[in-house]
Amino acid sequence: MAKLPTETTATINRLKQQALDIVDQALAVELTILNLFGETEATIVCMDEMKNVSEDAASSFSQLSTLQLQIAQSQPVGSADMLELLAQAIDLTEAMAPALERSIQEAKMDYNLL
Repeated sequence: MAKLPTETTATINRLKQQALDIVDQALAVELTILNLFGETEATIVCMDEMKNVSEDAASSFSQLSTLQLQIAQSQPVGSADMLELLAQAIDLTEAMAPALERSIQEAKMDYNLL
């Protein structure tokens, strides 16, 4: 099994947990808006945004998990290409997560859910 540095593994695990938290929060906001305000033109737009946020975070989680598993299954070490893909996935997730979290906060503010 190819071993990733401890710091890289910790970063991946932190980002995967962050992605799971974003999925949970986005779907909770979507459901709360639906339950409190019903389906209107405005709420549908916001609920679609929350669904997109959730899907983006789930995609990041899946990509990180898949790459982590593929590298673990590599022998004796992960290929340079695979490690580069992992580095890119980490960078993308780190850049995207704050924007996704901000979208959730904006939806909460728009509907006074804070």
